[in-house]
Amino acid sequence: MPVENDHTVIIDYGMGNLRSVQKVFNRLDPATHISSDIEKIAGASKLVLPGVGHFAAGVKKLRETGIWDVLNHKVLVEKTPVLGICLGMQLMARHSEEGNAAGLGWFDAEVVRFRVNDRLKYKVPHMGWNTVEGRGSGPLFRDVPEDVQFYFVHSYHVVCKDPSDVLGSTTYDYPFVSVMGKGNIYGVQFHPEKSHGWGEQLIANFMSL
Repeated sequence: MPVENDHTVIIDYGMGNLRSVQKVFNRLDPATHISSDIEKIAGASKLVLPGVGHFAAGVKKLRETGIWDVLNHKVLVEKTPVLGICLGMQLMARHSEEGNAAGLGWFDAEVVRFRVNDRLKYKVPHMGWNTVEGRGSGPLFRDVPEDVQFYFVHSYHVVCKDPSDVLGSTTYDYPFVSVMGKGNIYGVQFHPEKSHGWGEQLIANFMSL
């Protein structure tokens, strides 16, 4: 069922396949669009920060385009709801090993490369379907069953220093943070846009905030 929404923007900073994200969001709200335009981002009622690729390159793109400053104002000052997906979630951390770069710093967290013990069983990048445990009662997973699997593809993961920021974890040789959030800020390491109906439910829950 479509969700009423004023103006959701999927931020285009040159990282990743945005069309697959837009396709799912448009099924919920046809007015959702992709943009790198500062004015359109500044006027959004909700923001989506997707991304696939290198952390330091993502930071550079956000800064070069001027999106970095407007994003901080929207999220930290105006308290606009934002959903980070994959690299988008990682960029919300303070720092990443990938390129030794500083992130947005919305979470007291580090991004580190997978350090799996059994390299034959656990390949890096982590790619495939996994569940999310310890989800609590947060709004993102409303009406989503506990045993649902989501699609992951990543070589780095977030380590949160504040346990209260962790909204869900996934085990791949060892547990890692797969969902984090506080206030108006949410991040998921998996790709809800590639996770079929339950991924779409999670997106609908975000759109309903």
